[in-house]
Amino acid sequence: MTTAEAPRVRYRTLVWDSDRWNGFTFRDNDIVISTPPKCGTTWMQMQCALLLFRTPILPQPLAQLSPWLDMNTRPIAEVFEDLTTQTHRRFIKTHTPLDGLPWDERVTYLHVARDPRDVAMSWQHHLSNIDNERFIAARINAVGLDDLAELGLDGTAAAALSDDPEEQFWQWMEHREDAVSRSGLSDLVHHSATFWDRRDATNIHLFHYADQRADLAGQMDRLATALTVRPPTPDLVVAAQFDAMKARADELVPNSDTPFWKTSGGFFNRAGAGLWRDLIGDEALMRYQAALATNTSDAELIAWLHNGWGR
Repeated sequence: MTTAEAPRVRYRTLVWDSDRWNGFTFRDNDIVISTPPKCGTTWMQMQCALLLFRTPILPQPLAQLSPWLDMNTRPIAEVFEDLTTQTHRRFIKTHTPLDGLPWDERVTYLHVARDPRDVAMSWQHHLSNIDNERFIAARINAVGLDDLAELGLDGTAAAALSDDPEEQFWQWMEHREDAVSRSGLSDLVHHSATFWDRRDATNIHLFHYADQRADLAGQMDRLATALTVRPPTPDLVVAAQFDAMKARADELVPNSDTPFWKTSGGFFNRAGAGLWRDLIGDEALMRYQAALATNTSDAELIAWLHNGWGR
């Protein structure tokens, strides 16, 4: 855990930089939503918004209510200014692991995990929906490109990915370094492990995508307890369902303030589980398990990553 005695780890990619947290001042009861990419970040942001505002009709687009503080597409001074002027209880998005975040006992830290095989499938679709030229333009406007050499990049946002979906799947599983986004099996396991190892802290709360798919109302009730707010009413649970959110894609899509999606609706794909079986089949599980074993030997963490709390 990050403490005064343990310096924060810096996580730095083309997309985001954890040093953007430097100088940020927390308030009592702030909420930090820290997840690996494609693990239900926007879903958790929406649930927080519904529980805090108590209405499906949000006062602003979700990306403005809950900014991604460490993303390199807006000048950090603007992000700090927006958060400083917010009068509601703040809930901030990040993909930075716990050991890279400022630690404050007053803050509620939320982490969401997902079966890595489902994340790999979702990541493929995610990449196909990004307009790289618009993303680079937003980054140039916010922070420039002078750091590309330090990141080991050649100036483009396109990763060296295979065109074959199965090969893409294994690239995500077996890669070790990703200076573009830090999305891969090793990054996911490490991120979740930083929270898993501190799961007994009273201000850390772990959620799982599978549990939310199985019992959204129950998980929103659990989230309400973590946030010390009233339980959800039925209309709030309905508003947090996948189809309801997809119908409001323009309002709820991440980065709507610096848009670089090909389509907003395309961000909300299928919210599926187990679709990897159609791509690689159960016979490839030994290869997957070998990749997983190179990243952790914690059997309890592995079980939780795949099954959540409820199964």
